[in-house]
Amino acid sequence: MASRDGRRRTLSYDERVLWTTVTKSVAPLHGDVPDGGGPAAEPDTGAPQQTPQARKPVAPPPAPPPAKPLPSLQPLDRRTRQRVARGRAAIDARIDLHGLTQPEAHAALSRFLHAASARGARLVLVITGKGGRGGDGERGVLRRQVPQWLALPEFRSLVIGFEDAHVAHGGEGALYVRLRRRRGAGDED
Repeated sequence: MASRDGRRRTLSYDERVLWTTVTKSVAPLHGDVPDGGGPAAEPDTGAPQQTPQARKPVAPPPAPPPAKPLPSLQPLDRRTRQRVARGRAAIDARIDLHGLTQPEAHAALSRFLHAASARGARLVLVITGKGGRGGDGERGVLRRQVPQWLALPEFRSLVIGFEDAHVAHGGEGALYVRLRRRRGAGDED
């Protein structure tokens, strides 16, 4: 630190303690890592001190590779939907989420979809129910939540698309969910 007449002066003990306290509570502006107290906290050895402008710039960390974009969800085509509704195409598996809390239903849905995919299922039925007529104003919580969950990245690797089921399979209280083919040994896609 220079005095008014241009000569360099050393900091007193109290000034060094104050300076150290202040510099430890300050966050760096440009990602610089603090050096443990700054130049004034170190004893004066007579060697020239490095100024902040003389520091080498810290290179930013490398950017992560871009995430592979998830394909958009596709509803069942009209022909497949008609075949399923008429019983000419099989539903490979079913799960009924009635009576479960949201966390329980989410965990059960995850287990179910992973197991169904592992077995090679292509079309599954997820029954959410239409919702109770309770006095709390919340009607059909799972009916609203399950489609949102199916659109999450955690399920997108398994799910091609989904839509409301035919009345014969539960209508608005159930969903047809199409699953992706599992890639692995022996698959020819």
